[in-house]
Amino acid sequence: MGRIVIALGGNALQENPKDTSAEAQLKTCRNTAKFIVDIVESGNEIIIAHGNGPQVGQIVSTYEAAAQQDKSIPIMPFPECGAMSQGYIGYHLQQAIRDELRVRNIKKEVATIITQVKVSQDDPGFLNPSKPVGSFFSKEEAEMLEKEKNYVMKNDANRGFRRVVPSPMPLEVAEEKVIKTLVEAGHIVITVGGGGIPVIEEHNILKGVPAVIDKDFASEKIAEILEADMLLILTAVDKVAINYGKEDEKWLDEMTVSQGEEYIKQGHFAPGSMLPKIKAALAFVKSKDSRVAIISSLNKAKAALDGNEGTRII
Repeated sequence: MGRIVIALGGNALQENPKDTSAEAQLKTCRNTAKFIVDIVESGNEIIIAHGNGPQVGQIVSTYEAAAQQDKSIPIMPFPECGAMSQGYIGYHLQQAIRDELRVRNIKKEVATIITQVKVSQDDPGFLNPSKPVGSFFSKEEAEMLEKEKNYVMKNDANRGFRRVVPSPMPLEVAEEKVIKTLVEAGHIVITVGGGGIPVIEEHNILKGVPAVIDKDFASEKIAEILEADMLLILTAVDKVAINYGKEDEKWLDEMTVSQGEEYIKQGHFAPGSMLPKIKAALAFVKSKDSRVAIISSLNKAKAALDGNEGTRII
């Protein structure tokens, strides 16, 4: 039993990637809630983080499509789109978890915090925008957006041009005190959704910036801030593998920090997929001797906590 930050992957929010409707997401969240409440019922204190890639992309694309049809409609700034996705996903998760808690007669409350995460304006990520967001455009439309909106547009696998934004590292969580207060009072908090809304602080004033913070790095940051005992990263696979997809593929039950660092050097983990999860897990375990990270799938989460599934990083 302990304090656990749970980082939910996309499959915990959208079971079928082709069905991005609100109804489908809420249905998936209700299923996800059963696995989450299993962990609560075992006596653990949990904090939930989650991704938002498809959802924020859908929001951005909707505004872009509307603006193309009617030039008087302004395109919504990217930080605001991130905030919308936090509220939309948080609403579904907190309702689903709250209802599952009531079914099991567990007296806990659930709250979503629209979370701002401070980043440095000198972060090297700002020099190389790499995260694609929103709609596909023709080369001519992309050139116009670069000129009129100062966007950075890149060809996305020859499918068209998309806007790309930076991916800076998280430094601080602006709502840290509020989150701590709720957690200490025994409530379940949903926070740093989509990695949090990236903000830069200037003269004690926060300003949102068009960027994407990796949700695994933000989950690791909030886990350190809240003095969590464990970081539980839930994804689409049951365990971490080296030589993934090859004849000598090997699934790992346990991995030390030094082994993980060596596997990274050897190029075993794909950027934008397993690599940030491994890096976040290693950073959390290195932050304090007693801390543990686990990478596993949603439906094996409880078994992973019991030591019977997942990859444990020590």
